[in-house]
Amino acid sequence: MGKLGKIKGKLRLYIKWPLYLTLLLLVAGLGVYLISPQAGLLMVIVIIIYAAIAGGLYIYNKPSIYTDMVSFATQYGQIQKNLLKELAIPYVLLSEDGRIVWSNREFNRITGKIGKFNKAINTVFPELNQGLLPTEEEPVVSVNLKYGEEDYRVEMKRIQMDECLPNAEELIESEAVEGCLIALYLFDTTEINRRIRENEDQRMVVGLVYIDNYDEALENVEEVRSSLLVALIERKINKYFGAYDGIVRKLEKDRFFVVMQEKALTQIRETRFDLLQDIKTVNIGNEMAITLSIGIGSGGGSYTDCMEYARSAMDLALARGGDQAVVKTKDQITYYGGKTQQMEKNTRVKARVKAQAFRELVETKDKVVVMGHKMPDADAFGSAVAIYRAAKTLNKKAYIVVNEATSAMRPMMEAFAEANNHEQGIVIGSSQAKEIVDRNTVVVVVDTNKPSYTECEEILAMTPTVVVFDHHRRGNEVIQHAALSYVETNASSSCEMVAEILQYFADNVRLKGGEADCIYAGIMIDTDNFMRKTGVRTFEAAAFLRRCGADVTRVHKMFRTDMAEYKARAEAVRHAEVYKGFALTVCPSKGLASPTIVGAQAANELLNIVGVRASIVLTEYNGRIYVSARSIDDVNVQVIMEKMGGGGHLNMAGVQLECTLEEAMQQVRDTLDCMFEKGELE
Repeated sequence: MGKLGKIKGKLRLYIKWPLYLTLLLLVAGLGVYLISPQAGLLMVIVIIIYAAIAGGLYIYNKPSIYTDMVSFATQYGQIQKNLLKELAIPYVLLSEDGRIVWSNREFNRITGKIGKFNKAINTVFPELNQGLLPTEEEPVVSVNLKYGEEDYRVEMKRIQMDECLPNAEELIESEAVEGCLIALYLFDTTEINRRIRENEDQRMVVGLVYIDNYDEALENVEEVRSSLLVALIERKINKYFGAYDGIVRKLEKDRFFVVMQEKALTQIRETRFDLLQDIKTVNIGNEMAITLSIGIGSGGGSYTDCMEYARSAMDLALARGGDQAVVKTKDQITYYGGKTQQMEKNTRVKARVKAQAFRELVETKDKVVVMGHKMPDADAFGSAVAIYRAAKTLNKKAYIVVNEATSAMRPMMEAFAEANNHEQGIVIGSSQAKEIVDRNTVVVVVDTNKPSYTECEEILAMTPTVVVFDHHRRGNEVIQHAALSYVETNASSSCEMVAEILQYFADNVRLKGGEADCIYAGIMIDTDNFMRKTGVRTFEAAAFLRRCGADVTRVHKMFRTDMAEYKARAEAVRHAEVYKGFALTVCPSKGLASPTIVGAQAANELLNIVGVRASIVLTEYNGRIYVSARSIDDVNVQVIMEKMGGGGHLNMAGVQLECTLEEAMQQVRDTLDCMFEKGELE
């Protein structure tokens, strides 16, 4: 008995109560003895006999009682074991290191691992590696996995051995047992997940479809054919979405409203909105190909949310130049298409309206602070100069924010300073801008629409009057709550835009020769000497600047390069390799004052090589890798750079990376491989 254990608790008290009753009888016998000694003596004899019988029975029956208790416990445990074995839920006991100790029939049935004890659980479920097992810090773990065709939720709980039989310890004293087990349950979630997917697939998706160039396309079509062209366009749109069980309703002559299910959107995503390319095949004599902009809103908490997402997506599609689809959910924005260069519009109505609205804003304020993107280029500084002159025309205090001027920018800044008689305090840094800007200031952002790219992002929140002039396509990050935003993606440069603004801003705007040179230089650099993305309005803006005193010879002298820069550019071109039609190279930066500009120039030169669809040049500068991407027509380098966290324009884009040159080049290759695999680059 001593080796097996001792009976304890209420059971022990119940077994020994006859012995404890002997004490009561002794007290009673003492009372009888005081009344009658003869009767008391007889009572004592009886008590002694009773105690002997009770003690003997206790000693005799104690092993039997213990045996019966063990038998009961064994039968009770066997019942529990049988219940677990027949349990409809798959159940497994694992050792601390994840090996199967015991499993019930249901687990054996679904896995077909009957009798496979002492095997690691990850041999059955590879997802359940050692790192997912419960620990002392996290005793309960829940994991979702797929086994065969079924989905399961796995619940695992860590159980200490000394806690396994707490009720037994109340009956029997025994030595503590160390170690632990892991109880694992499998809950079949296949049907639940299927219902969830069905519910998600049936959620409503709202879409907007706009014809980008409706009026322009019909302009040169014979009147008798115009109605046929419109009918063909509408038929293609209706047939396309009708194939996915969608409903299309015409809102205006060039606008359509679409309703469909989430599963239809999934299928359309897989085809990458091939309607964008199919619609361009409609041709019955129209000189201009038809392009569409599509905005899709999905995953909203209500139908109203989906509609707002669709509107926002359409705004992005139009702001990025059209000919693309944008899908917006609560947490994500995805772009498709955008491979066509947007046609320039000859009308200047929008420029005139924006110029008048800008003048009204400036007239109500005392100061104007204008800034471009970090490390400004010719386009950013030139457009800033134009805004400065517009503000001075209205006798307002004006400042240009430049934190770091590259060597390539110094000739422009010197020409601007000379034109203004080297007046101090015009070009300021971020710290000075923060002191100047208040609620009575107009902050103008040029050549970028991303707040994080500006020279001083903090001042955007210091005034309610923010104006944006930019020619780059909008991305996910934009300046919010701008009082005036003029983003013209079909413009060649921001300088072209502000040159038009100046013509309608006031009748008495008079540019000085050095200022006109700066603005003209911005157009010249962004168009690569008027070779890329130039239209009628580009040359009209250049003509206006020439009339204001811009000198082409002076501008060309501004951007002459020294021998070190020329050699670096030639070295980058010499070591370039063509990878799937893309010229990839690294531009050396040692000894260069403005290596990023040299890298951009090298990217432009690589496009002159036969067989090169686009060029990507990497330049290391100040601990960062600057990537410049350029293309001619059929490749949208902005989409490539957006995949890497940057952005830009259809033919000019870039990104800044914080890694080594080797890692950056590998990231470029991986991005191109991924896009080729998905069919995004053809």
